Amino acid sequence: MRAVIQTSFGGPEVLRVAETERPEPLSGEVLVRVWASGVNPIDAAVRSGAYPLLGQPPFGVGWDISGVVEEAAPGARYKVGDEVYGMPFFPRAATGYAEYVATPSRQVARKPVTLDHVQAAALPLAGLTAWQGLVDAADVKAGDRVLVHRAAGGVGHLAVQIAKARGAHVIALASAGKHEFVRSLGADEVIDYQVTDFTEVVRDVDVVLDSNAQGESSLAVLRPGGMLVSIMEHANAKLAARVEAAGRRFAGVSVEPDYAALEAIATLVDAGAIRPHVQETFPLEEAGKAHEVLEGGQVRGKLVLTV
Repeated sequence: MRAVIQTSFGGPEVLRVAETERPEPLSGEVLVRVWASGVNPIDAAVRSGAYPLLGQPPFGVGWDISGVVEEAAPGARYKVGDEVYGMPFFPRAATGYAEYVATPSRQVARKPVTLDHVQAAALPLAGLTAWQGLVDAADVKAGDRVLVHRAAGGVGHLAVQIAKARGAHVIALASAGKHEFVRSLGADEVIDYQVTDFTEVVRDVDVVLDSNAQGESSLAVLRPGGMLVSIMEHANAKLAARVEAAGRRFAGVSVEPDYAALEAIATLVDAGAIRPHVQETFPLEEAGKAHEVLEGGQVRGKLVLTV
């Protein structure tokens, strides 16, 4: 089968398509014929060596997949022909940029019926990150004031929609050129963080979803008892202690596979409450080009590889 692998750390040019052995599903697993694979910032950080999550190369990056079950081993939750999507194995290697992925069946869920595979592949990692932060950790509810950093990005644009689906008042941080896009997602207030210090204009927030390592500054806008949900600083014990000492709560989110959350997200998608935005697609052979665009920092929503 074709899969994107790398034999050294480096720039996007280290990604190349190679012929590799098709995996065999073990008990409780399914073999998924992948039709699309989402591209995430963590993929680029692992590829470059900036975040050596998978150790030394060779390895294949990528986790987000959407496809069709081609084989179902004994004990698997799905049958041949089922359309599924998910983020298998994270934070271990999944080699998601590939024609086939074998995965535990409880690490994927049925694909939303209203999405094609490209759109579905944009959801898992970013959607689960937002869900596990806003729903599982913060239990966002109707009337809550929620501040979302990087609201036009992969996690951010889904977080805005998830928070709105739960009845929250959403304050979004985004550059001026992305304001119309973020408003279209349902944000109640949009602030240009490049010209306005959000800590001077935002107060009494119940939940901050921080995907931009802005934990210290975000603390200033939280009400007493409010929660800072941190993604990039999820393991920062000093920040957690400072937040707790200030009478606020801290939750560090390191995303993990979760079929139940994927099913809940799919339900909201099919109800019209969430829609992933795919800015651009690339064939598998152009994974390196996708990483170049990703690292340019101007992506709205997600990039997806077609397989």
